[in-house]
Amino acid sequence: MPKLTHFDEGGQAHMVDVSEKPVTARIAVAEASVRMQPETFDLMQSGGAKKGDVLAVARLAGIMGAKRTADLIPLCHPLPVTKVALELTPDADLPGVRIAATVKTNGQTGVEMEALTAASTAALTVYDMLKAVDRGMEIGGLRVRLKDGGKSGRYEAEP
Repeated sequence: MPKLTHFDEGGQAHMVDVSEKPVTARIAVAEASVRMQPETFDLMQSGGAKKGDVLAVARLAGIMGAKRTADLIPLCHPLPVTKVALELTPDADLPGVRIAATVKTNGQTGVEMEALTAASTAALTVYDMLKAVDRGMEIGGLRVRLKDGGKSGRYEAEP
């Protein structure tokens, strides 16, 4: 069984030393979704939300979240993020929004946490912008869908 890397031999939390790891190209994709009432979905689609374009603001929030991950997650390394892209796809069958966040870097550690932070920040922003009409929205499905690069190689989640 692999050991947890964020704890030292004495069980104390610490930031992992990545100084000896090579710089490699890394990518991670995380996903989440926001379920809402059909009326809320229609309001979002029509652009009628009082706070503005919900998906555009959520996209920007996700980008900002990825860039601030090390400020939010105590043991994350600050990374030179080279790309953050968010796809926010309205889905009438949900009804709601499906979110996919892609983050890239050339670094000594992966960007899974940045992708997860981007997806969750975008989902929280959708909630914030629509909560005046639907406090019962549900954020779910947050997970890493893809991770590639570094010593552990490629990981792809089951669909």
